[in-house]
Amino acid sequence: MPPTPRSTPRPIHRPAGAEHPPHRLDALLARLYRHRGLAGPLDHRLGALHPFEQLHGIDAAAALLADHIQTQRRLLIVGDYDADGATGTAVALLGLRALGAGALDFLIPSRFTDGYGLGPAVVDAAAERQPDLLITVDNGTASHAGLARARERGLPVLITDHHLPGADLPEAAAHVNPNQPGCPFPSKHLAGVGVIFYLLIATRAELRRRGWFQTRAEPNLAELLDLVALGTVADVVTLDANNRILVEQGLRRIRAGHCRPGLRALLEIAGAQLARVSAGDLAFLAAPRLNAAGRLDDMSAGIACLIADAPLEAMHQAQALHTLNQERRTLTQRMHDEAEQLLARHDPAHADQRPDQRAGQPPDQRPAGLCLFAEDWHEGIIGILAARLRERSQRPVIAFAPGRDGQLKGSARSIEGLHLRDCLAAVDNAHPGLITRFGGHAMAAGLSLPRNALDAFRTAFATAVGNALGPNPATPVLHSDGALGPTLLNLPTAEALRLAAPWGKGFHEPLFDGPFQLSAPRLLKDRHLKLRVHPEQGPPLDAIGFNLAEQHPRSATRAQLVYRLEVNDYRGLRSPQLIIEQLEPLPN
Repeated sequence: MPPTPRSTPRPIHRPAGAEHPPHRLDALLARLYRHRGLAGPLDHRLGALHPFEQLHGIDAAAALLADHIQTQRRLLIVGDYDADGATGTAVALLGLRALGAGALDFLIPSRFTDGYGLGPAVVDAAAERQPDLLITVDNGTASHAGLARARERGLPVLITDHHLPGADLPEAAAHVNPNQPGCPFPSKHLAGVGVIFYLLIATRAELRRRGWFQTRAEPNLAELLDLVALGTVADVVTLDANNRILVEQGLRRIRAGHCRPGLRALLEIAGAQLARVSAGDLAFLAAPRLNAAGRLDDMSAGIACLIADAPLEAMHQAQALHTLNQERRTLTQRMHDEAEQLLARHDPAHADQRPDQRAGQPPDQRPAGLCLFAEDWHEGIIGILAARLRERSQRPVIAFAPGRDGQLKGSARSIEGLHLRDCLAAVDNAHPGLITRFGGHAMAAGLSLPRNALDAFRTAFATAVGNALGPNPATPVLHSDGALGPTLLNLPTAEALRLAAPWGKGFHEPLFDGPFQLSAPRLLKDRHLKLRVHPEQGPPLDAIGFNLAEQHPRSATRAQLVYRLEVNDYRGLRSPQLIIEQLEPLPN
């Protein structure tokens, strides 16, 4: 998980007692869990999941779905073009097939021509297939116009979603969303794939009650948890206790070799070892290859990979996704380089210079929220670009690209403490008509603007962000688990940390800090910092800081490092390695 470059060091926050490094692995793990709010060991039993009955509306949705399954009516899944929507669509198709559904089909809106959600044009395209029921996955909560079109055409819609609703919910045959008003489900962080998985469980219970499985085998829906884990991790939802169970159970199936051929192929092409797969491998190896289909082409290709039953077909599909991802990486790097140049024009301190070269320069003059646009940027890549620039600048960022409808399409990423959708709503309320459409949640959103509205929107967005954050916004900090004792700076600890928990948003990967002697610093590809680090006790280790060229220690031979302890697997040789998040030179 490469860290992102930052121009100035961030303060380090350590919980009380973290200055005393543990010297045993069990004590280290206990500390890590305690730092994340747990009083005892992790509980990853499937039986510890919140019961589906707590989801508002799920009984009606399960009954509706059971009716259509028993009468073999035509079902059409309308998914989304990201990894959450793709895995959710695949889970719906595989799960409904296992429950005994008859005619099944799916439809994924185009990112480029349809945009997000169940719009009227998508409903029209769906109606041509003559389904008896539309089932949305990872969308629908904000699709008022689409639901109105479906009612006009006499087409019932069952919504499964997890996005935050607006002031009113659209009228649907059934609606399952843990974030809808009045829903008592304790976990508000289910991904879209998690919501459809819960609906399948509820539908199985309803069919069982009706005696449906007296003449057919009852499916083990846990077989879908590998895809549930992938979609949950890929959507970067908070890994609360419920989501950690879903992810961990999926990871255990993958490590045991019980996963879909398509997911196995994606991981193998990326070089992952199935027996040691972690949540990070899902996030940074499998998910980008799956997402590449929706970003550059058609997510139907990604779904075809996930639902393929034959290993050879799955590998063929995964190879095509891998090729798309290589193209995506090239585009992303070019756009990132161009964005850096745009930012440097507005703030010389942002340019890639050493900290000592920045002394005496004027303070950061950039607005509170950044909006960037270039005519040749790719609409499918701007979300990645916005996320990178958000980390770089520690500001909310919206990256815009020309849309195929003549509008500008924007993808926005926020910082902690700023609710992005609320911020866009504030702009919309203050300047009606400035934004054509928008949607999203606290940390990410999408929007469309008329081309001639960009300058006015830039100003309005910066003002809204400034109003929301106030005159003294919180300074971003690095949350360290403290020092790591020299007896634990080794391969067994790195191996144990990989598998100790599904690390991710809200349950962050262990981060440590401490002083080290430095030697042999060098740059790789002019962007990555490679060096040897020497703890105060014990043997030296290799270390690398991705995109940290600007933190090259130059003449310094000692530094305070903030780092992760990971496994470097090079040609079958495994060794411990520090992944540097931040380097601050210390007096020699």
